[in-house]
Amino acid sequence: MTMRDRYTTPVTDMTWEVPAAGAARFSWEYDDGRDRLLSLYQKGKDKQWDAQKRIEWDLPVDVNNVAGLPDEFNPLVGSDIWERMPQDGRDEFGRHQGAWLFSQFLHGEQGALTVSARIVESVPDLDSKFYAATQVMDEARHVELYKKFVDEKLGMYYPINQDLAKLLEESLTDGRWDLPYLGMQVLIEGLALASFGLYRDMSTNPLVKQLLAYVMQDEARHVAFGRLALKDYYAELTEKERAEREEFVVEGCYLMRDRFKGREIFENLGMPVKECMEYVDNGPIYSLYQSLLFSRIVPCVRDIGLWGDKVQKAYADMGVLDAAKGDLVQLMKQDEEIAEEVDRAKHERELAERRAEVQAAIADGAAE
Repeated sequence: MTMRDRYTTPVTDMTWEVPAAGAARFSWEYDDGRDRLLSLYQKGKDKQWDAQKRIEWDLPVDVNNVAGLPDEFNPLVGSDIWERMPQDGRDEFGRHQGAWLFSQFLHGEQGALTVSARIVESVPDLDSKFYAATQVMDEARHVELYKKFVDEKLGMYYPINQDLAKLLEESLTDGRWDLPYLGMQVLIEGLALASFGLYRDMSTNPLVKQLLAYVMQDEARHVAFGRLALKDYYAELTEKERAEREEFVVEGCYLMRDRFKGREIFENLGMPVKECMEYVDNGPIYSLYQSLLFSRIVPCVRDIGLWGDKVQKAYADMGVLDAAKGDLVQLMKQDEEIAEEVDRAKHERELAERRAEVQAAIADGAAE
């Protein structure tokens, strides 16, 4: 079996070539940089981890309900389509939904790997290059982790969602050094962070909760990096330059909104796509999901100063304008604390297992 055989729909070209624009920038200024970015760089070094060793890969996964979510979180529950579907059809839908979701997580992380490498090359400041270099390693680890999860636990891949592909392409093909930051660190990473958090908090599967918690610990730093690096620069833009970035944000947010609707699943399973999409668009689950997805993006866009009328109008249209009131720093601090709690719980389980092994050995010796 080749990699092509594991995709639900044919992928004609296994390499996607995006011609990158812009200059590679070198800095001969080696004096200390901005304290906040250097502190983030130090944290990036301190928080490195090994996906092969830190994750308990032996934990089981139900392929028909990967995250172990209750039925009411299925976007089609309550529809005539779902009511008519036999149990084996529902199981198949669940299997494809899980494979599609984690395939998109995987593709997004490869996008982040490529864009963060591009940031190292194109950003003019050495302190930003330092931190972005730690992010490249983070993203490589995330690709490794999600690839292993999809390959070994699910065994099925979906191609990259075209909305995600379009935003990645636009982030890489623009020659301005800040556009990869804006596209990846603020929009794509911000949405991923919120999506990971939703599934981390709602999942009842220990393996899924664990890997999402650890990935989010890294992603919180990545969003903070984009916020710190862009805030000062955007304060100095002309009105025309700021309007161009705000236009990019609006288009990118609409793409990210549509990224997680799951249209590819309906198409691949031969379901009535129009009817399914209408139910998803108007159903309560997707409305709640959308509001949660933008919990990181909206306050970050506000904080970096891209908060003109066009941006606010777009967020009002999406029903996520209230997310601007969120405390981004507190949310990211919470993400790091949850990962530490998962680490403690894992450590306690390992200690308990070792104690049990010792006690069993003592009992066996006494019996002899």
